[in-house]
Amino acid sequence: MADTHDALRTRAIAKRYGPVVALRSVDLAVRPGEIHALLGANGAGKSTLVKVLTGVLAPDSGQIEVAGCTVAFRSPADARSHGVTPVFQDPALLPDLTVAENLRLTGTSAAAVRDRLREMDLAPPDFGALAGELPLPLLRMLDLARALAHRPTLLVLDEITAALPSDYAERVFAVMRRTREAGGSVLFITHRLLEVQDICDRATVLRDGNDVDTHVVAEGGEERIVAAMLGDKAVEAVPAAAGSAAAQPAGETLLEVTGLGDGGRLKDVSFTLRAGEVLGVVALEGQGQEELFELLAGDRRAAAGEVAVRGHRLTGRHPREAVRHGVVLVPSDRQEALLPQRSIRENLALPLHARRWGPIPLDDERRKVDAAIERLEIDTRAQEEVRRLSGGNQQKVTIGRWVVAGFDVLLCFDLTRGIDVGTKHQIYALLRSIAGDGRGVLMFTSELREVPLVCDRTLVLYGGRVTGEMPAADADEATLLNAAHGLAHTEEAG
Repeated sequence: MADTHDALRTRAIAKRYGPVVALRSVDLAVRPGEIHALLGANGAGKSTLVKVLTGVLAPDSGQIEVAGCTVAFRSPADARSHGVTPVFQDPALLPDLTVAENLRLTGTSAAAVRDRLREMDLAPPDFGALAGELPLPLLRMLDLARALAHRPTLLVLDEITAALPSDYAERVFAVMRRTREAGGSVLFITHRLLEVQDICDRATVLRDGNDVDTHVVAEGGEERIVAAMLGDKAVEAVPAAAGSAAAQPAGETLLEVTGLGDGGRLKDVSFTLRAGEVLGVVALEGQGQEELFELLAGDRRAAAGEVAVRGHRLTGRHPREAVRHGVVLVPSDRQEALLPQRSIRENLALPLHARRWGPIPLDDERRKVDAAIERLEIDTRAQEEVRRLSGGNQQKVTIGRWVVAGFDVLLCFDLTRGIDVGTKHQIYALLRSIAGDGRGVLMFTSELREVPLVCDRTLVLYGGRVTGEMPAADADEATLLNAAHGLAHTEEAG
């Protein structure tokens, strides 16, 4: 049977995390001697499938076959013993151990790793050095060399090129081609569709935890991939933002960013944010969006460029400086911002206590907190401990504390991730209301449909740079997805 000749085959793989369905039913076949792309938008299930295929997670149901034999991997070591070896999305070397100690953890020959690095024209580093002291591109190549040292029949590469400069990426492509020529197989996960066109033989697209399309890359094209990623949403009409720029002209410049870089992923980013405006930021994983928001919030110092608020230059020494000048952050992980065992009122009032010494007028605090609860429609039934609130109400509290304290610029990093549709729309309306008060909102979102619903303009980041700027009314999902993959972009408007 043809099935027995597949290097890897999955049948109806499913996986859920509590109520969240990550994989519904995935069928995938990777042939011997092919480079097979695994594609999909953020949240489609790619990383979960990789973890199932490599023994990190056990599927809830479904079947995995390697070379025609049914397997049930109990661990990554078990998967390696069957020839399936991954390079995960994030570096797998423990930073507080030396390179040599990391290799011993997985029973990997240090001599074999050195040989694989030399084959890639890379000088091996000092294996006695701490992994955390090595630059990220070299860590990624060490991960790859460690995987190759186990002589896999199926090499699984999850977003390895996202953090690599072009010369290192070319070395990865050379490894993939050599693996194919030797009769091995590669499962390649990437957001860069140009890489798929250049090196892959076939592609499978995931959407909402299902495989929705498998095709020969040379016969498909980028448009087919984007259409499969979006599905019916590709032709859905999306209403324009309620407070679009056409209806509400923006006011004075609140935030001005010039030539901003972090010495790594983020490079020469410039833009302005004006009063009364919601400015969207769109990017795929690892394109510099996290670094941008950390720099603006004062969580890290810039290596180049300037950030100014109402004309005052920030030094980026501490988040306290950003908050003092009215720049505040709402992170995607609300647990980073909340005191989970404290009450709603204590969480909302926290910035008031952090900004001054001595007693705070309780009547003033109560008035501001009550106003924020009413404006954000926060459910107070579990008010004694904020951890007992729903995810949507917890995120409202993270926004509400800055409504209580006051601000000029609200930085929102994927704040609606994992929130129900009804609460999302409440947050959309709140952000438009905040802009209507004459403040500015800078909003990164991984859900492209949010851009025309909330934003006035949007910036596209690719490779750590602003590669496009467009009115949100023109930012349909297909346009944004293509631009975020570096396939097309508009000229920056200014």
